[in-house]
Parts: sequence; C-alpha cells; structure tokens
Amino acid sequence: MSAVATSAPLLVFFSSTSGNTARFIQKLGLPASRIPLHPNEPPLVIDEPFVLVTPTYGGGQGRGEEKGAVPKQVVRFLNDERNRRHLRGVISAGNTNFGESFCLAGDIISRKCDVPHLYRLELFGTPEDVDRVSDGLDRWWHLQ
Repeated sequence: MSAVATSAPLLVFFSSTSGNTARFIQKLGLPASRIPLHPNEPPLVIDEPFVLVTPTYGGGQGRGEEKGAVPKQVVRFLNDERNRRHLRGVISAGNTNFGESFCLAGDIISRKCDVPHLYRLELFGTPEDVDRVSDGLDRWWHLQ
C-alpha cells in the first residue's frame, strides 16, 4: 500500500485566533493547509497523505478526560472520511499546565484513527522543536 513518498509531507493544521499553531507551522516552512476556523467557511478536503498538527483544548478541567480536548473544527475535518483516509500521523501542541492532559488531543486522534502520535510540543514550539519536527518528519516520511 505504500507509495513512493514525496519530498515533504503535507501538514494540515488547525490554529485558533491565538495563532500559536500557525506560528509553529510557519517556522517549519513545509507545505501546509489550514482547517477553517469558522463553520461558515468552506470545509477543507484533502486528497493526499498528510500529517495533522493540532492544539489541545481544555486540559482536563473536570469535564471528563477527553471532553473538548480535540478542537471541534478538527473533529469536523476528521469526520469526513475523505480526509481521515489520508491521515498518516498527528503532532499535538498543548500547555504543560494541563498536567496529564498535555497534548491529549494527539493521543485521542492517534487512538481513534490508528495513526502514530509523532510529537508533542508546548504552545508554538521552541527552535529545538522546529529542528526535531523538521528532521523527524523528513526521516519518518521517507519510510512511509
């Protein structure tokens, strides 16, 4: 089922109005498509393999371990089978103040979609995160 990998993976990401995830994506300099923020925007449909980059919401604030951790826009995007079938991995962002719920959205998506949770970063990432993700994605993508 594996085809020859392209030179760089497509990143599909969601970023709220804070722009943290968008800033991280910009630092990577890889091809990327943004999941729409507002429900009245046209839905994004991806027809090639991609890695999802998502923030984690909530932080386990007594609402149940998983409730609300994955942004609704990401849930909507992945509920479309056309998108889900091309998902190859997930990278999650979060806040270490969330404790055990740090980057929980990536764990949830990984489990539900049976893809690897490739990396966890805080907020918009450090220069070290950028280097690690760039190098790691390059090596991992070529093994696919």
